[in-house]
Amino acid sequence: MDVRLRTVIATATSAAAAAAVGSLASQPVISSSWYVRLRKPAYQPPRIVFPLVWSALYADIALISAATIDELHYRQRSVDLPSYRRALALNLVLNAGWSWFFFNRHALGASAAAAAALTASSADLARRSIAVGGAGAAPLALYPMWCAFASVLSTHIWLLNRRRKPQRG
Repeated sequence: MDVRLRTVIATATSAAAAAAVGSLASQPVISSSWYVRLRKPAYQPPRIVFPLVWSALYADIALISAATIDELHYRQRSVDLPSYRRALALNLVLNAGWSWFFFNRHALGASAAAAAALTASSADLARRSIAVGGAGAAPLALYPMWCAFASVLSTHIWLLNRRRKPQRG
């Protein structure tokens, strides 16, 4: 099934918006004294890994979601199409929201919970896409895997720092 350019533009714009909103929360904080002072587990990847992985995942989300939406449209599955679109929208809101909990509000417990919700949402999105697109949508399974890792990492950072008083700056 061919993917329509209009659909790719819509899903790419949505994924880019989520990335931009999340980035607004994280950019000024990455080198802040608050973030530098946080205790982090030894398995935390180097800083450069995050934008590389997330760029690939956002592209994956946009392309596979566009293919899924177009395939649902082509098959005339009118019940599944709005449901998929809602699942994608919720996922992107959760995606952007994590950065605001963690970087902007310094709410480590809430960010761990948000990461877990994002993991569940991304697993649901991948499941829906694979059910429609089969093996062609399988790369989207990397998204919940990364989110699960991020959930473990967020939770570990919260546990390492939960007795510390939050500080701004």
